[in-house]
Parts: sequence; structure tokens; C-alpha cells
Amino acid sequence: MSTFVSAWRIRDFAPGEGASAGAAAGQGEGWIPASASGDTYRALIDAGRLADPYVGRNEAEAAWVRDREWWWHTNVEIGPDAELVFEGLDTFADIYLDGTLLGSADNMFRSWRFDAPAGAHDLAICFHPTMLKVAGGPLPVFPGFADRISHSRRTLMRKAQFGWGWDWGPDLPTVGIWKPVRIEPRTPTLRSLNFATRAIGTSAEVTIDLDLSAPAEVAVKLLDPKGKVVAEGARHGSGQLELRVPDPQLWWTADLGAQPLYTLVANIGGKTVHYRTGIRTLELDQSPDPDEPGTIFFRFVLNGIPLFAKGANWVPASSFVGAIPDRSYTDLLERAVGANFNMIRVWGGGVYEHDIFYDECNRLGLLVWQDFMFACAPYPDDNPDFVDNIRAEVAEQVARLRHHACLALWCGNNENQAIQFFADHATSTVTPLAGQFLYDELIPGILADLDPKTPYWPGSPWGGPSPNSMRGGDVHNWTVWHGIPLVPDKDAVGVSDSSPKGVAFTRYAEDFARFVSEFGIQAAPDIGTLKRWMAPEDLKLGSAGFLERIKDVADKASAMMIPVTGLPETLQDYVAFTMLTQAEGMKFAIEHYRRRKPHCSGALIWQHNDCWPCVSWSLIDYDGVAKSSWYATRRAFAPVLASFRIDGDSAELWVTNDTLAPVRDTATIALARLAGGTEWEEQVPLDVAPNSSICVWPGPVALSAEHVLTVRSAGGTFPANRALLAPVKDLALAPDPGLEVTHEQVGEGLALTLTAERYALAVHLRSDDPALRFEDNHFDLAGGEQRTILVTHSGGGEVRREAIEVSSW
Repeated sequence: MSTFVSAWRIRDFAPGEGASAGAAAGQGEGWIPASASGDTYRALIDAGRLADPYVGRNEAEAAWVRDREWWWHTNVEIGPDAELVFEGLDTFADIYLDGTLLGSADNMFRSWRFDAPAGAHDLAICFHPTMLKVAGGPLPVFPGFADRISHSRRTLMRKAQFGWGWDWGPDLPTVGIWKPVRIEPRTPTLRSLNFATRAIGTSAEVTIDLDLSAPAEVAVKLLDPKGKVVAEGARHGSGQLELRVPDPQLWWTADLGAQPLYTLVANIGGKTVHYRTGIRTLELDQSPDPDEPGTIFFRFVLNGIPLFAKGANWVPASSFVGAIPDRSYTDLLERAVGANFNMIRVWGGGVYEHDIFYDECNRLGLLVWQDFMFACAPYPDDNPDFVDNIRAEVAEQVARLRHHACLALWCGNNENQAIQFFADHATSTVTPLAGQFLYDELIPGILADLDPKTPYWPGSPWGGPSPNSMRGGDVHNWTVWHGIPLVPDKDAVGVSDSSPKGVAFTRYAEDFARFVSEFGIQAAPDIGTLKRWMAPEDLKLGSAGFLERIKDVADKASAMMIPVTGLPETLQDYVAFTMLTQAEGMKFAIEHYRRRKPHCSGALIWQHNDCWPCVSWSLIDYDGVAKSSWYATRRAFAPVLASFRIDGDSAELWVTNDTLAPVRDTATIALARLAGGTEWEEQVPLDVAPNSSICVWPGPVALSAEHVLTVRSAGGTFPANRALLAPVKDLALAPDPGLEVTHEQVGEGLALTLTAERYALAVHLRSDDPALRFEDNHFDLAGGEQRTILVTHSGGGEVRREAIEVSSW
């Protein structure tokens, strides 16, 4: 039985001074309590020694933390024949037992084990400032990215790369014990396993790879979701077991079916360990696309069914990665499924996530695209010690995560090949990528041994004749927002263009990629979130405090808003304008990509969540308030989507059916007057095959500031949708659409019934309580239309009418 070591004390010193001050024995004054797993910043905040860096303009006031030497100390009682296990030390650390150096650590993403004598001991860890450990020596950089990498030297250490700031994150590099510490008996145990489904029929053939810490007899039982033993086997030592499971219950993504989880119980010398897993097959189809010659598919096939991957990119849910509560993971991932996601990508600049993340993805039916932790930089693969460190990291993380049913893809890095490609394009040179050995040889070699069934991809984006090519693989579309040129074939076409026209979200229509794994538009968080974290005097456009919340170039948002909403005059306008622009942009992009099914087989938005309260690309802000784009995304990712494609004076209605059943329904298409009433209406019978996307109606339409083209389902098969026929800023909307709101208490929840006299665009329900959850939001109401929305509290509390504001554009 393992014993967790959770209660610690911490103290800081000038570099090199802790040992002589008796820190290894916990001597002296000034120690403050901390927990493991935990975070040094959080401990300092709780002790009153540090103002919360998320509040006001406090980020810069925390800069001293990274330059100090941090000691963590505790007292432990160690039994006979035991070892100390450190699951995560961040990052350069020396471990002392009774003042004697036990060992050292130099990788945040590895665990560390040390033999320890029985008895009562002082246990201490000295964490060194990272810059002192990587100072001097060669530092590979990309042109245009040199400043930030040169400042942090992050590529020379195995540590969360976003810690020194990103274009959405603060400069708060962490330090300390970020994963559990435990005392573990030194007996044979199951260190990891792989669970692979070879074939599925009336029974499932599965292979279990067992990795034992020492040779021993191991007995394995597989229990079905109800706890019944359905297969068992035994062997001596590490190796494979092949089992046959009768009447298998298959694991599916949330949109296609249930998520039955089997429990694998391994008994080694009377000690049992449990793993939860699922029976499913998954392949990555890269066959030629016969309808678009010269291109290849990039689509995931689950249990024989080709998928359209719908989802977003995940960044750490806090800069303080060791102090994220489980409930945050559960809430964010449940809301991913609530937005009709079936995939989430763990981005390579963060961390290999805590176990709760993957357990929840298994439970909820979310496939995981898993990056290795390399991002937007060249890495020194010519340093043998650095490469050996990465080799151990990759082997450990693959062994740890490979059994999860949710694991869909291993990816070598984020954007490293692509940035090198664009740097070479700009300078008309060809430069070898520092780090290529890792992605082309080291990682695939380890995967071939430990997880040969899970697909591997060398980087994101990658594929086709060059990185970011539309002809194959995956694409990051940063034409919209950053103005980066598209790559239709081998070469980038044109030059970077950050003008309003160059970054307009309508340019998503030029993207004919196979799979889009990043695309997005920034928006402000809810005004209530800004008020909770910012000083009152900073709640205005252009204030220093507000600009500190924008880590990318602030003017980029202006270029996005100009053609859509125009420019804001107040902070409240900025929140509304950026939210609407982001929502309209995500709607436009997703509809375009989904209409192209199967030629395009995935759309992963940048990004799902935030690590702190800021202006970013997220769909859900740091306080958990869903932006307008979350609701727009949920509708655009609905299992069945009806969407318009407008081209000049003609329109097409497409129906995209991601379900495994045909869609038989009637669509009502109408040209509605914003002032009220309709110009015309047409009924279109639908018969759409499973897992397909087709045009069901073409017709003429004139661009107009006084009309909107709408579609509704007679049978409720798909959410109502519309196409605006002019920019939002030009629409002839009534200043007052005549919104009427009534309410009724429904248990602890509140049912709001809304009616509009005239067309109401982007009806917005909001509250200063971030825990309120709205059944729907940011929707349109036509004149005379009525909708009832249920409002609940995530903590189960009562919802009061006076806590909710109702408005429209």
C-alpha cells in the first residue's frame, strides 16, 4: 500500500544559500505550508506573501519567484524495503534525505524513484532557478521567434513551454512539486499496460501488454461494465496476453453511441491494480480521395465508421498546473461534449495532462489527439544528454497513457516543421529543422515498441507536399486572424496580409484542407469576468490593465471587427463586438468545413479554455463563462447541420449528417424581413444518407441589409440556422426589437420565455454569477417567435430572475 506525502513546508533563498542555512533539515524561520501536488505561487498567495498574479496588474510583481531557490521540506516515516516516488518535480531539483543528496531531477514530465532506508527522516527538495541551469551554450531559434525563446531559453529544458507566456498566457513559470509524492513498497507491481483491440465480431480479440517492475506471476481478469468477468488469463513476468471477449460492448464517441468501460484487474502476489479501458478499433485513413485527385484523406475511423472530428484544442486549465482541481477538468470536458465535441487536442506547449483528464475523456466519449510537449521552436537534438532525457520522458508518457480508450493519435509537436517551412519561404532558403530527429526517429521508434496500434503524426500541421498543405494531413488556418498565406499545394501563395480584408473570417471559404486542427478568432471574456479580476480604474479601452490581458497584438482584434461590427467605443462594446465576431467566424468556418465532408474530416478550434482571465481565442473563459462562440459552435457542431453557402446572388442549402441513420425531414427555407414577416417561404423534403453531406436546395438570393435567409426543421432534426446577407454593422435592425421576458421557477432552475416583436439578433442572457448555465444563448429570434430557455446553477443553487440580464444586438 502506497502512502502519499502531501503536507510540506516551503521557503525561498538566494541561489546557493539554502543548504548552508539548514534548509535540508527544515531549519530557520519563514517556512510556509504547501501541499503536494501543488504550486509555489498558490502557497505564497495563501500565506499572504504574494498578491495573486491574476488580479489587477500583479503579473509582473510575481517575477521574483522564478529567480529564487525554493526548498520544500517535510518529515516522513518510511517502512522497510520501500522507495520514494516523485511523480512530477518542476523542474531542476535535488532531493535530500537527512541532509544527504539522494538524487536529482531535470524533467518536469518524468517520475523519479529512489531507494530509501526505513525510519523517520527529514525529506527536502531544492528547486534551482531554471535560468541558472541553462545559461550559456548554443540556443537554436527561429527568425521572428527569437526574442521570447532567448528570454526564457525554454527549449533547453523539459518543462511546460507556455510558462513564460504565450499569445494568450501570462509569464508565470512554475516551480515545485506538481504531482504526488508517495512511499511505495518495493514489491513487483504492474507499472503500465497496453490494451489493444485487434478485431471485432461476435467477440472481440484483444491484446494486453503487461509491464511489471520485476518478474512475478500475474493473473488478469477483464470485467464488463456491470462487473461480470468476461475474460481472464495469466502469465509470468512482463509480456502479452491475448484474450477473447464475447458479445463486446463497443466504446464510441459521444455523438455516435455509448461509452461502456471495462475494468482490467491484475493480481500480483495478492496486490491488485485496476485499469479502465474500452473495446474499440481506431485507424487513421490516409487513402487517396477519388473525388479530389491529388489529395489524400486525413480521417479517423472508429469501429469501422469514418468520423468528422469536431472539437477544440486544450491548454492547461491554469498556469498553476499542479493546483487544478478535478472539478475543473470535469466541468470543462463535460461542456466540451455539451458543445457536440467528439475530439480534443492536448496542445504541445502545455503538459501531459493529469490522469483525471484522460479518465473523463474515456467516460464522456472524447477522442484525444495527444501532442508530445514541443511547441513553436527548434530543439537541440544534437545534445546527447538532452535526447536521452527526452527518450525517457516519451517512453514513460506513452506507457502511462497508451491503455486509454480515448487515445486517438500521438503527435510529435506543435508547429515546429511549419514554422521552419514559413521561415524558409520568407528567406528563400532550406534549413534543417533542429529537433527533426526527435519527431522522425526517436518518438516513432519508441511507439513502435510500446504502442504500435495508435496512429502517429510527426507534427501539427504536417502532411502533403509541405507542412500546412491543403492536399494532405492537417492544417493550421492562421490566414484568418494572423494573415499567414495559405498553402494550396507545395508552396505558400502570396504574402502575409494583416489588413481587415486579409484576415476576414470569410477567407475560411478559401481553405480546402483535409483536416483543420487549429483555427480561431480572439474575443474578450464576459464583462463580469473582467470585473472580478481587474481594478475598476482599468475597466476601459486602452488602459494599461486591460492591455495586459491581451497577450497578442491588440490591433489584430480591430482588423477582425472592422468588416463585421465596426470598432467599439467602450469596453462593454469591445466585449460584445469581439464576442459576436468570434461567434460569426466560428459558425462560418465550421459550416464550410462540414459541408466539405468527407474531403475535410475534422475541425478543431483554437482554443477550448483559458489558463487565466484574459482576451483569447477560448470558447469558455477562465471563470467558466461560455462566450457567444461556445453556443454558436454547439449549433454548428450539431449531429445534423443545415447551412447555407452564399456565392454572389445564389445560395445553396446543405445538410450534413454525422449520424448513422438517414435524415428524413422537411426543411422550411424563408427569406425573412428584419422589420417583420417574410418575402417568401419554401418547403424542401429531405432524405440525406447517413454520414454524408449534400446540397439539398439551390436558389437565388440578393444581398440585403433588410433580410435574412433562414432554415428550420419541421421534425426538430437540426437546429434552426440563418445566413446574414450583409455585415452585422449594416443590418437594418430595429433599435428596439420589442423583447418581452416572462419567467417561471422550475425546481431550483428558472425558465425564461422570450418573445420578439421584430427580428432580434444575438439575444444575450448573462449574469454576474459565473456559475449560471443557460440551456441556449446568443440566438436569434424572428418577429413573433417565442423561445423558452432553462437557466440552472452549476452548484445546484436557486436561480433568481433579478440575476439575469437580457439584451440583443
